[in-house]
Amino acid sequence: MKKLLFPLFSILFILSILCFPNTFAQDASQFSLPEGAKARFGKGSLNQIQYSPDGKILAVASSIGIWLYDAATYKEVALLTGHTGNVTCIAFSPDGNTLASGSTDKTVRLWDVKTGKNKQTLTGHLHGIHSIAFNPDGRTLIGGSTGERGGGEIFGAQILMWDTATGKHIRTLMAQGQVNSLAFSPDGITFASGEAWPGYVVQLWDADTGKQLRTLTGHTDWVNSVIFGPDKETVVSASSDNTIRVWDVDTGKHIRTLIGHTHSVESIAFSAKDRTLASGGWDNIRLWDATTGKQTRILTDTGKNISIAYNPNGEMLASASSDNTIRVWDLATRTQKQSLIGYTFPVKSLMSPDGKTLTSESVDANIHLWDFATGEHKRTFPVHKDIVNFRSIAFSPNRDIFAGAGFKTVELWDVIETELKSTLQGHTGDVHSVAFSPDGKILASGSDVEHIEEDHSYGYKGIRLWNVETGELKETFEGKMGNIYSVAFSPDGQMLASGEGWADYAIRLWDVSTGEQEQTLKGHTGDVRSVAFSPDGSTLASGSADNTIRLWDVATSKHIRTFKGHTGDVNSVIFCKDGSMLVSGSSDGTILLWNIDAADSIK
Repeated sequence: MKKLLFPLFSILFILSILCFPNTFAQDASQFSLPEGAKARFGKGSLNQIQYSPDGKILAVASSIGIWLYDAATYKEVALLTGHTGNVTCIAFSPDGNTLASGSTDKTVRLWDVKTGKNKQTLTGHLHGIHSIAFNPDGRTLIGGSTGERGGGEIFGAQILMWDTATGKHIRTLMAQGQVNSLAFSPDGITFASGEAWPGYVVQLWDADTGKQLRTLTGHTDWVNSVIFGPDKETVVSASSDNTIRVWDVDTGKHIRTLIGHTHSVESIAFSAKDRTLASGGWDNIRLWDATTGKQTRILTDTGKNISIAYNPNGEMLASASSDNTIRVWDLATRTQKQSLIGYTFPVKSLMSPDGKTLTSESVDANIHLWDFATGEHKRTFPVHKDIVNFRSIAFSPNRDIFAGAGFKTVELWDVIETELKSTLQGHTGDVHSVAFSPDGKILASGSDVEHIEEDHSYGYKGIRLWNVETGELKETFEGKMGNIYSVAFSPDGQMLASGEGWADYAIRLWDVSTGEQEQTLKGHTGDVRSVAFSPDGSTLASGSADNTIRLWDVATSKHIRTFKGHTGDVNSVIFCKDGSMLVSGSSDGTILLWNIDAADSIK
């Protein structure tokens, strides 16, 4: 757990000082910022890496866009943004002038590598795109998508073909399952698709007509990567069944199986230098003799390797791992040459209540306290046996009590004694959020609601107020509402804001003393995951699963402005101490700092 948290200490320290006047160097935190944003921390989650044909650029597909690195210095040179979803796959054109990217937003974008400008946006897919490939002359691009699950089958998984010069759609091919990988043969006559459930197949297609030539069966789990051999006569596939298979292109017959990985094989690549096959899996990186199928070397890595790529001369191998790091290996010396860090994955319930202590929830569902400066583990709070995990934690204003929201209950813990103070019971659904009143005497909790309508679009009794000292229930807020995902007290403690889910994704303002609903704020199109009052109480910020942040005037209920820029759910929003800036945290793996006084709002 300590290893996971160390990269986040620096981010949290930065956030702790961002509330003060500050200037930022022109570094990666400034690249391609959305309107109204002042800085970005974190590079998103890793999906795929590719070298340009000349080996001068290393491109990284991430949850927020495409990062470009100078392959000589490994310095960031650009961040290409425009997709509204996770960028899952990338491919350079053969001449290296164009970079294609596929996204969960169902589009493919073509970028000018030199200028970073979006040249074209290719549409037509019904679902998110997971694989793309140029044909050898660069005139045709193919993209493969997921499908829709139903009745034990996948429907609508597609492979689309476009003319790269005009952006015109050429044809649509129907796949058997989610298309995880696409590859053209060196002569461009054939292309292969590696597919997931339910078939776990490799399919070979006529690139000119789109006709299905043959289906290669034998894998027993997802086919994650396909690639043609340098001899044009074989196609190689990597699978979650821990194996790599080699097939004859002309006959479709299975030639051999490469066995050695002990976990899923995610990515494969051929070296242009000596025809060595590299494979990246959940265990490590392995190198194979492509002719004999014998394993020649193992590169020990940390984390799960999700993508690998050779540089054009075959002397370097880059690997992207689930430990948030890209490693570059010198194959001659078998040593790691470079490590690119900064990519992040979501960590839930992470906070520093006093700037000295870091609080986190681990995979074992326990709460851990860490020394912010040194990273030293201070103490652990074991979770009550009836709680699977905490969905939210909050410290009292004097920091001597923290509350944890779990399955239908809330726990109050004594921070000094590391003892369970009380268990608050009464919610009939999962508790998603807890918040202390400014004086620390009241705790608000928000949960899934009790449904009263047949269509389950609304319910009631999703918000409860508790006496912190006695643990007794003070008030249950009644009224029509969706599941409550966030609650926050106003600075004077007189008002409570709640953010809710389907059906209308509303924010409701409640009078704490009477339990009466005072205002309803609507505009989000996804679950409202976080709400926060400005220090003076005049403004409310809300973060949503629609990837946006909205600012509201509390007195009039009017929408002030919308901040757009995240490509994932906005799970956390918080104002800086002077109210001039807002910090947002997202499941896209990044933190954005917004200037509240931005001149122009995005309505």
